[in-house]
Amino acid sequence: MNLEKYLKRKRLIIDRALDHFLPSDEELPRNLHRAMRYSVFAGGKRLRPILAIASYELVGGRGRGILPVACALELIHTYSLIHDDLPCMDDDDLRRGKPTCHRVFGYGMAVLAGDALHALAFKLLAKGGSRKVIEEVANSIGTRGMVGGQAADLEAEGKKVGLKQVNFIHTHKTAALLRACIRAGAIFGNASAKELKALTSYGEKFGLAFQIMDDVLDLEGTEAELGKKIGADKYREKATYPRVIGAGNSKRKAKALILSAKRELRNLERKDILEKLADFIVDRSN
Repeated sequence: MNLEKYLKRKRLIIDRALDHFLPSDEELPRNLHRAMRYSVFAGGKRLRPILAIASYELVGGRGRGILPVACALELIHTYSLIHDDLPCMDDDDLRRGKPTCHRVFGYGMAVLAGDALHALAFKLLAKGGSRKVIEEVANSIGTRGMVGGQAADLEAEGKKVGLKQVNFIHTHKTAALLRACIRAGAIFGNASAKELKALTSYGEKFGLAFQIMDDVLDLEGTEAELGKKIGADKYREKATYPRVIGAGNSKRKAKALILSAKRELRNLERKDILEKLADFIVDRSN
């Protein structure tokens, strides 16, 4: 299967569903709804919902019943970006080549837009009808997942860090939600215990490799490619792989993780898309 065509087709489906699920920007309170839609439709790869859909299809899932869950994952990701860009966090002015939400709508409205997207995400997860999926996603974004990793990331700024600490931050701040996307799709598709175990291991390695490459791109990418200022990690003395082991070793680590992630899928059928997505994240320029 051609990955580019698959991604384009799935993005169109996801964007139509997101447009349907989000409140109209003419519905009161208009400014809040406009801030939500501005951030959701500012661009992006739709990687998280696509991972959920690909995992769902791998275990034999069919139809569009997965869409509320997939869209919920994108809304959670967007909420996290809005909050991450705030002055009290990473203080970014650009996201995906456009002014960040708080630069357009103000700090208070940006906080509320993130909160509202978070709430809508759990409404959609409930609509999906799987308690196990709701628990999976909630665990991945709480203190033992994304939010916990973000807290550790803030505390590590400007301090001497080791690989163990960077691993903790990366596996919680970024990899936990990526793993949950894959597991959520599999759980929703009634995966067998064998399938879920393999996909979980794949997700853990995929997620860590993804964040390592993000660290590298912040050093070696361009603002035009990334849609945001580069060098921010170095300026803020963030806990990153390149800072601890260098950019070259970081790229080698990411590639080794991807090879290992793909091996986890070796006994599964319909694995083509997840294999190609794994290669895509180490070869990407944004």
